[in-house]
Amino acid sequence: MARISVVGSGRLGTALAIALRKTGYSIDVLAARTLPGARKAAILLDAPVRELNFKQLGKLPSSSLVIIATPDDQIEKVALKLARADTREGETGTALHTSGALSSTTLSPLAERGWHVGSIHPLIAVSEPRSGARALRGAFWCIEGDTEALRMARRIVADLKGQSFSLTAKRKPLYHAAAVMASGNMVALFDVALEMLSHCGLTSKEAQRVLLPLVESTVRNLSFSEPARALTGTFARGDLATVKLHMEALSSSGISDALQLYRLLGRRAVALARKNGVKPEILRKIRKALDEGS
Repeated sequence: MARISVVGSGRLGTALAIALRKTGYSIDVLAARTLPGARKAAILLDAPVRELNFKQLGKLPSSSLVIIATPDDQIEKVALKLARADTREGETGTALHTSGALSSTTLSPLAERGWHVGSIHPLIAVSEPRSGARALRGAFWCIEGDTEALRMARRIVADLKGQSFSLTAKRKPLYHAAAVMASGNMVALFDVALEMLSHCGLTSKEAQRVLLPLVESTVRNLSFSEPARALTGTFARGDLATVKLHMEALSSSGISDALQLYRLLGRRAVALARKNGVKPEILRKIRKALDEGS
């Protein structure tokens, strides 16, 4: 198993360190912006690990792999620090960052020093290190980089019982935007639905409790059906009268975000309903209703 240094002790960095240690990898170093941050993460590993802050990156040992799990705007800065501190002669390092949006070109300072560079991004939502470590096992991972970096990334994913797929560097931003659309924006959309139910008299906790089973059933439908077949409800039925009723209620509620989102996503739902054979003339009327006043 490779020896690893993890730079960045946030939720993902710590979760990845925990998961890799449990898989048999040796975690040499946990580096964080501050030493207290590194120590807090190290406690969760339940194994000896050296703790460093970012100012001490020059003391990083010659691990076979450095994983940079910092926020995106810090990755190139870390790469520069590592490149400037690299005094190895004839010894090649490998660095992978965990950004979904950025490509391996962000690690160009290290590539110029002869390092192998790449990126490895898990398609899961990590909200807490311990549960995140469990979720990393069996996840899908997007990997990208040079040949040796890809080999290392594939090995890590395989050891975590996951599946990997590769993209070219220029596709990373669009890929990550898709991930945000399916995860982060879904949370934002759920929050809008909670606000709508608050206008109906439910508390936030009550609204979340009653809506979650609906969301879970939708996800289950998507697990065995394409989106058009998983679509249910008003748009799937081509129910024009209900669409108008919804928009009247949203307009009078004063929740402007909800009305805009209803119209925007409704147009996409109309396209899905068309695939399911809803009568075109009904869908045209629904689309017209959605467009009015936009």
